[in-house]
Amino acid sequence: MQVGYARTSTADQVAGFEAQKRDLIQAGCEEVFSEQVSSVAQRAELENVLKFVRRKDTLVVTKLDRLARSTQHLLKIVDELEAKGVTLRILDFGGAEVDTKSPSGKLMLTMFAAMAQFEREMMLERQREGIAKAKAAGKYRGRAPLPVEKVERARSLKAQGVKVADIATQLGLGRSTLYRVLKTI
Repeated sequence: MQVGYARTSTADQVAGFEAQKRDLIQAGCEEVFSEQVSSVAQRAELENVLKFVRRKDTLVVTKLDRLARSTQHLLKIVDELEAKGVTLRILDFGGAEVDTKSPSGKLMLTMFAAMAQFEREMMLERQREGIAKAKAAGKYRGRAPLPVEKVERARSLKAQGVKVADIATQLGLGRSTLYRVLKTI
């Protein structure tokens, strides 16, 4: 059985999310697990799909970055799949398709994962350098602080027993921002 896994980092990525699910179904997946969550967050559907797959199944993803956040994480997943007798298939692997049934597929997967992680780390390094340069030139100030009135209103509503989700909606704030503000009480 072919089992698909689709993921986007945010709920805003609707088109990409739908495209992944469509591609997985077209690839012959009988079951598709999907979620919209950051790769560094707890991914319940990834855990569910890893529990669901059985011997001789194939886990199918559209791209490598939809599955793992690092080479180490990918290899851990591949080891877990191999221990269960499950193979991994990546539909778009830089224009090619990779299947871990073969030794060459495993080699390609490991090498490309290492290269992808390297490129991500280089991109983050360039980003940090650019931010440092912009700060030195006085062009980077970071996020604007919340108006004091909003902070006080949030604290007041929370003290009245209003739920965080309702406060966030009412004040037009993200929940994570609101939790950070309320934590400073």
